[in-house]
Amino acid sequence: MKILVLNSGSSSQKNCVYEIGGALPALPPDPVWEGKIEWEDGAAEIRLRNSQDATLREHLKITSHAEATQRLLDMLSSEKVPAITATSEIDIVGHRIVNGGRHYTEPTFITPEVKSAIARMSGLAPLHNRAELEGIELVEKKLGAVRQVAVFDTSFHAQLADAAAVYPGPYEWLDLGIRRFGFHGINHQYCAGRAAQLLGKDLRELKLVTCHLGNGCSLAAIRAGKSIDTTMGFTPLEGLMMGTRSGSIDPGIMTYLIREKEYTAQQLDELLNKKSGLLGISGISGDMREIESAIEKGHARAKLAFDIFIHRLRSSIGSMIAVLGGIDALIFSAGIGENSSQVRARACSNFEYLGLSLDSERNLHLSQDQDVATTDSVVRILVIRAQEDWAIARDCANLAQPLPGRLAGST
Repeated sequence: MKILVLNSGSSSQKNCVYEIGGALPALPPDPVWEGKIEWEDGAAEIRLRNSQDATLREHLKITSHAEATQRLLDMLSSEKVPAITATSEIDIVGHRIVNGGRHYTEPTFITPEVKSAIARMSGLAPLHNRAELEGIELVEKKLGAVRQVAVFDTSFHAQLADAAAVYPGPYEWLDLGIRRFGFHGINHQYCAGRAAQLLGKDLRELKLVTCHLGNGCSLAAIRAGKSIDTTMGFTPLEGLMMGTRSGSIDPGIMTYLIREKEYTAQQLDELLNKKSGLLGISGISGDMREIESAIEKGHARAKLAFDIFIHRLRSSIGSMIAVLGGIDALIFSAGIGENSSQVRARACSNFEYLGLSLDSERNLHLSQDQDVATTDSVVRILVIRAQEDWAIARDCANLAQPLPGRLAGST
């Protein structure tokens, strides 16, 4: 079975092909082909790699998600780095869908009704859902009647208790569908299962705080394998400071800008989603690597951006621990979580009173999926590689198998 996975980010598009024969492996395999396009202000870079170690890296101009998706779909059969020789080789296609609302809480085959629901929810995830819908339609044109599956980032948080999910506004908001959905659920759920493997523990016995720290950032409090709280809410804008998103702010700022400065809804959307966060404070970049580099050169605003990021991260980790009533492991994942030793060190430093102790040497010299706590640390500290693409492929494989011949290995 060849599974194509499409994963749309706010400023990137990644496509992967996995090949599965028989039961699913216990650990995530490498894709047999992967392509990624990242862009900023139209300038983009495409990177391709396949299992024969053929690679391609080029700079190009990209103006939209649709253009990036189309380019990667065309490159599946590229002469230099091919994934397939014919489109008929793809058996099933999986899509990461950021917001499925309350109605879609499991991976599901894409139908016209599902596409309509994704379109309806696009207003709540404007940087993602529209791009994902475009991806579905481009696959239909490129690959024809291939089966497509939607895997929803919100589904892991769908069972949040009302106390965690309902906003303290008018009760009538619920009738309008205004509630906390939570996001990054695919990776939060994967990290929880992987943590149990690494610790040799039953997931049902663990209290975990997972930190998905990338261009978008969120935390989840996970007890017995279930999400009981998370930092993102009605949209992916709530919660932590992010690359270009503000995270949680006083809503009175918005009413002030509307009333006193005559901001429109579109201007506020642009301001909060694309001109805030690390970029907004530093004035140089939303990329933590560039922030850390600028700090080394004495850039005061970059240091302020970093300090705000850490302050809000610590505060939110503390709130997740409070909701759990304790913690067995703190988990870092995604681009910043996996690659910034400084972020991990600073985030952990305020929790030593809990018996949490970071091993500085391990923190600086990581291997994939590693415990970086000291041997005597009461709380384990794990760095786990984000595997959203594999989690989506796994769900596709399981959904494609007629019961009872379902493939083993899903969580």
